[in-house]
Amino acid sequence: MSFTANWSYPTVIKFGVGRISELAQHCQATGMKRPLLVTDKALAALPITAQALDVLDAAGLGRAVFSEVDPNPTEANMNTGLDAYRAGGHDGVVAFGGGSALDLGKMIALMVDQPVGVWELEDIGDWWTRANADTIAPIIAVPTTAGTGSEVGRAGVLTDSATHRKKIIFHPRLMPAVTICDPALTVGMPAFITAGTGMDALAHCLEAYCSPHYHPMSQGIALEGMRLVFENLPRVYAAPDDLEGRANMMSAAAMGAVAFQKGLGAIHALSHPIGAVYNTHHGTTNAVVMPMVLDFNRAEIEDRIARASAYIGINGGFDGFLTRIMDLRATLSIPENLSALGVERARLDELTDMALLDPSCGGNPVEMTRENTRALFDACM
Repeated sequence: MSFTANWSYPTVIKFGVGRISELAQHCQATGMKRPLLVTDKALAALPITAQALDVLDAAGLGRAVFSEVDPNPTEANMNTGLDAYRAGGHDGVVAFGGGSALDLGKMIALMVDQPVGVWELEDIGDWWTRANADTIAPIIAVPTTAGTGSEVGRAGVLTDSATHRKKIIFHPRLMPAVTICDPALTVGMPAFITAGTGMDALAHCLEAYCSPHYHPMSQGIALEGMRLVFENLPRVYAAPDDLEGRANMMSAAAMGAVAFQKGLGAIHALSHPIGAVYNTHHGTTNAVVMPMVLDFNRAEIEDRIARASAYIGINGGFDGFLTRIMDLRATLSIPENLSALGVERARLDELTDMALLDPSCGGNPVEMTRENTRALFDACM
């Protein structure tokens, strides 16, 4: 089977090994003459980033890079990036990397010349209409991990450094004009990043599938996305250069981000504040709390999970599914609980308050209250 394709859902996606070679032509098609490549500190020094910059440079588009991106990017990172964007006279963003770089690249493109501050564009009601859409810079997205799916989303996550709250910033124009999905770019990921980002993709699909909201299209995408993760994540963890497995994981990541239009839930409501306070890897944190959240929601999702298990090929209904999650965590060396991530019991009340403010709460099958959310944190310890 060929793993090369051109898709137009939900944006223009150029999918296939080696398609990073097309980066310059897609930048030019959006009108970019001086793009700024936004990536993270670790990725900036790697050969795949040099390869992307070589493609841009050969086409006369320069090789400007901004890499001051924290694992959980803040408005301080964004402001430093905006300074670099303006100082360089740039006219578009190439968001290159994992979720942090993709999200921060979007924020820089959004806030180049806005009449309001970034927190006034949080994903609440129609707050996005406060933005001047005409000043949003064009975005090309190039994911180098297979987890977040931000390359096919209309939002970015930014941490408020004053309150340690992660906030979702939304605007329809944050959807990248073109996304290049080149599975070869993910081959060099460290094993723990392959594991964490892959479990992030699974969390997106799982929570979307379990969300009580009505969205049959997302439901179907989430189900197939879960199957792809269960079949391919152990493969690529064991054999990093398995390009077929990498392609399937890259597809699953994008599918998860499309599917979670249906909603997220307690996995993300817990992991967002933990990541903001402790700077943990988002996907790994999702994986740590996943089995406890499944138990928490069991009364509302047991039949649905049994149907998913039958489709995926997991025996034993809900219990079989939960066992498969635990086995997958063990295979990927995921920490057993939040204590192993460094979370302190003394801060659980604070984390509970933060979790209840997270917008993901609204998609959880069981209503999250202060009492049951605090108990869920205890179970995760």
